[in-house]
Amino acid sequence: MATLKTRINAQIRAPELRVIGPNGENVGVITLAEAMAQAKAAELDLIEVSPNATPPVAKIMDYGKFQYEQQKKDREIRAKSHITETKAVQVEVGTGENDLLRKARQAAGWLKEGHRVRVELFLKGRYKYMDPAFLKERLKRFVLLVPEDYRIAEDIQKGPKGFNMILEKAGKQKPAK
Repeated sequence: MATLKTRINAQIRAPELRVIGPNGENVGVITLAEAMAQAKAAELDLIEVSPNATPPVAKIMDYGKFQYEQQKKDREIRAKSHITETKAVQVEVGTGENDLLRKARQAAGWLKEGHRVRVELFLKGRYKYMDPAFLKERLKRFVLLVPEDYRIAEDIQKGPKGFNMILEKAGKQKPAK
């Protein structure tokens, strides 16, 4: 993540600034020299907080405190971000009912955490030459066992190992059951 260097004191280039005082009050639009004089009088720094505004916004405050607040905001953002993975559940045509239920509960747990789930119907040997409609129905039967609300991100597709589909956690939409 590329962060722009914050300009402070003599690094500020704009001739006029909208200044916010040390107590959060709006000082108004003043020249750079006046703003620097006010910051020096308060024994604080002049920090350009919004360089793209017209005129740029600067705040009179301690630079160390400003850095601390920025780091605190960055930590909160990182804590709230969640990396989603695509987890895989592999079933076969001959997989027993209890194993299907266990795998469906596992997939539901992953969906609840916010991950995507790839459900693969693994075909080996003679199963590869069975009727595709029957195989797709078998995959749909497993997906119906998943107790968590979900939506189908990618419908049933033929892959190199068999058939697969991808499920996602249902948002505000109705589940695709």
